[in-house]
Amino acid sequence: MRDLYMKNGQGFVLCYSITSQSTFNDLGELHQQIQRVKDVPKIPLILVGNKCDLDSERVVGQDQGRNLARSWGCSFLETSAKARINVDEIFKDLVRQINSQMPLIKQKPSKRNCSLL
Repeated sequence: MRDLYMKNGQGFVLCYSITSQSTFNDLGELHQQIQRVKDVPKIPLILVGNKCDLDSERVVGQDQGRNLARSWGCSFLETSAKARINVDEIFKDLVRQINSQMPLIKQKPSKRNCSLL
């Protein structure tokens, strides 16, 4: 079922908690699965470290997130859903990535024919 969602997805937000190392560690397998299912060279993707408002409880460093994003060739942001920090930016960035990969659809000029009898 998850493969079907991945196949039909146009962009992906991979999110982990900066207060949980295991959520960060699980992303590698998920990223590989997306790559396998999509089978395209460049996937619109953003890596998100959530709960940046809990910096005192941080166990995953910001540099770890940046380095992982760099190795995957994707964007990286730290956010707080609770404090609404960078939440909109995630989706703006993802939509920008998706739009940049969409082929431009050229509309044919309408041909208006008028026949008088």
